[in-house]
Amino acid sequence: MKALRLNSWKSEAVLEDVPVPEPGPGQVLVQVGAAGACHSDLHLMHEFAPGVLPWSPPFTLGHENAGWVHTLGEGVTELEVGQPVAVVGAWGCGHCEHCLAGLETYCERPDRAPVPGGGGGLGLDGGMAEFLLVPSVRHLVPLPDGLEVVDAAPLTDAALTPYHAVRRSLGKLGPGATALVIGVGGLGHLGVQVLKAVCAARVIAIDGREEAREHAVALGADLAMAPGADTAAQVRAATFEGRGVDVVLDFVGSDETLATAAQVMRQMGDLTIVGIAGGTLPVSFFGLPYETSVQTTYWGNRQELVEVLELAARGLLRAESTIYTLDDALSAYRDLEHGNVRGRAVVVPNDSFSG
Repeated sequence: MKALRLNSWKSEAVLEDVPVPEPGPGQVLVQVGAAGACHSDLHLMHEFAPGVLPWSPPFTLGHENAGWVHTLGEGVTELEVGQPVAVVGAWGCGHCEHCLAGLETYCERPDRAPVPGGGGGLGLDGGMAEFLLVPSVRHLVPLPDGLEVVDAAPLTDAALTPYHAVRRSLGKLGPGATALVIGVGGLGHLGVQVLKAVCAARVIAIDGREEAREHAVALGADLAMAPGADTAAQVRAATFEGRGVDVVLDFVGSDETLATAAQVMRQMGDLTIVGIAGGTLPVSFFGLPYETSVQTTYWGNRQELVEVLELAARGLLRAESTIYTLDDALSAYRDLEHGNVRGRAVVVPNDSFSG
């Protein structure tokens, strides 16, 4: 089969022929219908060096995956051949306290996990291939009726990540609250939709691109503005009684965006850093409003993916996608690197199930 492989750090991926995996006991072979190309893959290819992560190449890229059950390993009875499924990306040990609570992104026994802190497309072979070997049935979620494989794949990260971030702050997002989305790109455009789907808060978006701001408003944002010297004051003025933003979701994470977030926060608000642009935020007693919580977040869990897919099946979430064939997967990453993709780049290795 064809697979897009990262063979070494700081190198371009290569489309190669590799053997089709055989599922062992408890495993499932998925025929990949769609795999999302993510900005984090560009970091893997161009920035990371040996020792930065607890795993290393070679492996097949692609950690946003959906497809059809192709072959069941011995003992797997929960799924049927041909059934459409989404793949939960983080593969933990399955036995530690976090994994037993469904929080495999935060597995505390990396020595017992298939790969420490990763999963398919992150240290192990992912979905930029015709087939994907999934090590456990618990990493698969059957698609709800009305949701196509090609639409589900990018949701497994690009919607799940903002959904997890929003869900942990839901108690602060009532009708009088304001949420700020910084960066309305691949994740941010879904962050706006998640907020509008699950809470009654006013949603403000910031993005330097006019097209992205227009897109944010079309998706339900109450207000969208460009970054600038007066942006923080404009955001604060747009909040209820000028009291500040209750929840900031920073999908960029640069020095500039974090500084803006700090300036607009309401007391007791949440500032969640999702983007990995490498910025820093000085934290001191008087540096932020009282009881501001600053937090990072990583991906989401299986139950949250079930909820995300249900929202999508009901028409409340949709990833805007640009479609590529597997032969053109490298073009997807080049377009992503140069900012030529609106929404998500999705690679389609198979456009229908073939048993």
